[in-house]
Amino acid sequence: MVDAHMHLWDLSRIRYPWLTPPLPVGITGDVSPIARDYSLDDYLRDAADPDSGVRVTKIVHVEAGANPADSLAETRWLQDMADRRGFPQAIVAHAELEKPTAAALLAEHAAHPNVRGIRQILNWHPDSAKTYTPRDLLAEESWERGFALLARHGFSFDLQVYPAQMPAAARLAARHPDTPLILNHTGMPVDKDAAGIAAWRQGMRALAAQPNVSAKVSGLAMLDWHWARDSLRPFVLETLEIFGARRVMLASNFPVDRLFGSFAGYINAYLSFLAGASEEERSALFARNAERIYKIK
Repeated sequence: MVDAHMHLWDLSRIRYPWLTPPLPVGITGDVSPIARDYSLDDYLRDAADPDSGVRVTKIVHVEAGANPADSLAETRWLQDMADRRGFPQAIVAHAELEKPTAAALLAEHAAHPNVRGIRQILNWHPDSAKTYTPRDLLAEESWERGFALLARHGFSFDLQVYPAQMPAAARLAARHPDTPLILNHTGMPVDKDAAGIAAWRQGMRALAAQPNVSAKVSGLAMLDWHWARDSLRPFVLETLEIFGARRVMLASNFPVDRLFGSFAGYINAYLSFLAGASEEERSALFARNAERIYKIK
């Protein structure tokens, strides 16, 4: 397995507001069990769960919600780790693309050889209990001007949005065909009523219609704390149907998803959903797609 979405943090080195008391309460609920250092060794122990049926050989580290002023420090820390230990093989760094300092910061990230792209969480929701941002940055011209800078560095963009934002994100992808967009966490179907599920399906299809968009299956437990395989299965299988096996990656989202289950629990759920898939399809979903999309040798 190439784990296409995971996180590490050292709270003594880098500031993470969402892991620092007083702990905020968001869609993931109580994060106190993970509000402590999570090292590469911690992750490798979790990923080595003998019941999972996979061997993690490479990882994609996605920015972990550090204070924006520490985003470059996070990249430096991770690149030093990669130079010394070989992990992570790919880094998705953070930048506030709407800021006038975005161009300089992107250039500094690009000086680190393992950086492959940028994530800036864009989840906006009219419900204050669900929103990550005070306004919808996707609707702002200044943000898109910063987004347009990604192409000069060959960067991808990890897209974390809610379903209602997906049509706008699809139009963004169409305007920037040379920038790969990677949808995070199965599209985050936060509203589970009929209208919310319909919006998720419609948005997923709009994104999949753009050839520069791919998707990661992960993070569903953040919105389904007491999940069972039957509650995850429809979202996983529909994502595969909509995007196809060459544009979907499987990921752990550890240690965040450890709040709601074990590494083996998620992996075995995915494996059960893929019982009818070919070996080639399973290889693509668990490893080859992540290697290709994140340019991992």
